Amino acid sequence: MPTIETIPELVKSVYDTTRERLAVIRRRFDRSLTLTEKVVFGHLADPEGEDLARGTAYIQLQPDRVAMQDATAQMALLQFMLAGRESTAVPSTVHCDHLILARSGADADVDAAIDLNREVYDFLQAASARYGVGFWKPGSGIIHQVVLENYAFPGGMMLGTDSHTPNAGGLGMVAVGVGGADAVDVMAGFNWEVLQPEVVGVKLTGSLSGWSAPKDVILKLLEMLTVKGGTNRIIEYFGPGAATISATGKGTITNMGAELGATTSIFPFDERMATYLAATQRFRIATLAQANRDLLIADPEVEANPERYYDLVVEIDLDSLEPHLVGPHTPDLARPVSQMADDVTSEGYPDALSAALIGSCTNSSYEDITRAADVAKQALDHGIKVRSTLWVTPGSEQIEATIERDGQMATLNHVGATVLANACGPCIGQWKRKDMAEGESNSIISSFNRNFAKRNDGNPRTHSFIGSPEIVVAYALAGKLSFNPLSDEIEAGDGSLFRLKAPQPAPDIPDDGFIFKADGFMSPPKDRSSIEVSVANDSQRLQLLQPFTAWESSDFERLPILLKARGKCTTDHISQAGPWLRFRGHLDNISDNLFLGAINAFADKPGHGIDVESGETVSLPALARSYKQRGIRWIAIGDENYGEGSSREHAAMEPRHLAGAAVIARSFARIHETNLKKQGMLPLQFVDPSDYEKIRVDDKITIQGLDQLSPGRSLVGVIHHSDGSDESISLNHTLNEEQIEWFRAGSALNVLQTRD
Repeated sequence: MPTIETIPELVKSVYDTTRERLAVIRRRFDRSLTLTEKVVFGHLADPEGEDLARGTAYIQLQPDRVAMQDATAQMALLQFMLAGRESTAVPSTVHCDHLILARSGADADVDAAIDLNREVYDFLQAASARYGVGFWKPGSGIIHQVVLENYAFPGGMMLGTDSHTPNAGGLGMVAVGVGGADAVDVMAGFNWEVLQPEVVGVKLTGSLSGWSAPKDVILKLLEMLTVKGGTNRIIEYFGPGAATISATGKGTITNMGAELGATTSIFPFDERMATYLAATQRFRIATLAQANRDLLIADPEVEANPERYYDLVVEIDLDSLEPHLVGPHTPDLARPVSQMADDVTSEGYPDALSAALIGSCTNSSYEDITRAADVAKQALDHGIKVRSTLWVTPGSEQIEATIERDGQMATLNHVGATVLANACGPCIGQWKRKDMAEGESNSIISSFNRNFAKRNDGNPRTHSFIGSPEIVVAYALAGKLSFNPLSDEIEAGDGSLFRLKAPQPAPDIPDDGFIFKADGFMSPPKDRSSIEVSVANDSQRLQLLQPFTAWESSDFERLPILLKARGKCTTDHISQAGPWLRFRGHLDNISDNLFLGAINAFADKPGHGIDVESGETVSLPALARSYKQRGIRWIAIGDENYGEGSSREHAAMEPRHLAGAAVIARSFARIHETNLKKQGMLPLQFVDPSDYEKIRVDDKITIQGLDQLSPGRSLVGVIHHSDGSDESISLNHTLNEEQIEWFRAGSALNVLQTRD
């Protein structure tokens, strides 16, 4: 079996460099530092000369590694091939977890995926071998669980081409989800540029008990801060309650910080982390972290006076925290489970649960599965099985082998669960449901992280709710959403009634240790000179990239409106996953899904728009392609938090490929705004959010002053109405000098190609 890289030397180098850089920062600031500042400033390219100001300054950072999942790795590696580099400058990995369709069970689903995606897997494996990237084959595990088990370390910095990369914050790492272009910069040896985030301090007191789980911490925080509350912020947890949560439980919390829109989330180093590191064959790293503990926690003064050091401080009392459910259609619609029955009645949610799903990158640890199996065992002891279909996704080969040895998998199988592959599956729309007709209203419950409409099964009328794994199993046993696991009774096999007990505290480390298993890992060969990476000219799955054209040095004049997105327009709405995942390596083919899920204020049917020349209603991808063929560039209008959700850069590349020029929105989600900039599109924001309402279906827009585009300088937009009247509006942007260079060159990759 190939050997997974050992990284103690890397960790020691990071700690030594961090200590040197922080000496400079302490001299400059002359004050105590938060944990976030220690890790971020410890990775500054120029700690002496960097302009540092939260929320306004762009900073240059030097991450330690890159991780890519198979859906986004295709475009990332295709872009890296254009960069002209011989190998990656930092340790990097590819994880094949997104393209496995969940339908019948682990072995059959992996075999089917290998057969269906052979061309893509062969490309990813060859490109990984050619450029020195570690490769995890299909079935090896979900990227974030595998990273937590093998690569994450306290005080490190990692970029990942998946929005839930912050999962590694459970081990004290600044791990940030980005688009492939950002990852390519770092793999090519250049700095990573990001807006210096504000820092939110979340003080945890007390300890979890009973039914309450780490999942409930982040669900409660989502209720408090909403899906926009973390934008351009890092969430830093502190307080006595933090040390009571396991490393994998911390990972659950930081993972779903992505749903807050946060840049990342992080916990301070503690003994729970050290124990987990040692149990996952990283004893030397645990020892290094303990020896450098001062770098991996906030200074004492910060915790003593948090309001002086954090931009916002919130507190969660773990002693009083109830189990929560969130949903449907947004992860910040939260309530305690005791309120769910009332909401079913008042909101008209379908009460019968058609499916329950546990696992995903958020909740697939040994601790999670053990607590879920505890609830299942209670049901078996009372002679019943699940009333809702139950699907289980282990997070990795290591977890799968360990729960098989220790009996949790057998318990779940006996209670009626189907165990799926170690992959994302239904969490990202890779779920082939046979039990529900398209458009049929139904409710499901999962321990996943996202619940946007159509996210899991492609059905806009599936009401998706999220809770902890143990709560999900409890609901599966009752079979209805109005059930309260804390107080309601269930009918046993003999007709009597019983009440579920809260699961026993579960170990995050098995008594007999983990079964270390990484059969699916392939390290790159030492001699890579003869490896060829080829893409067939007639391939429908992969397409070599062509550089985007440079700006034509003129204003955007009288451009039509492709759509005016109304309400939530996530990256799922802009570029759907599910069956479209098969085209993630073929820009032209996947562009046929552009805005298919978007609600257009100008059309009755989602994914449709009005051709301003013919007046016809057509699908938005067809309309964009038609405009491109006619030589017409266009503008998209967005509402609040435009581009929320996944890191998928296809949501920025597709509009650019089909002649999009700009997106004007009330506000943007962080990752998507950056992705638009990287691809040479202008992300502009209404200075007056009410100007959004002025945009009409047959308007055209001129964006003036592009020849004087500069940081902090607003642009003028002129709305040309069809009645001959014009209105001027002010438009803000957040581009700095380098990002303006990307725009002028046509993309960030075009600029990268000119650098040594």
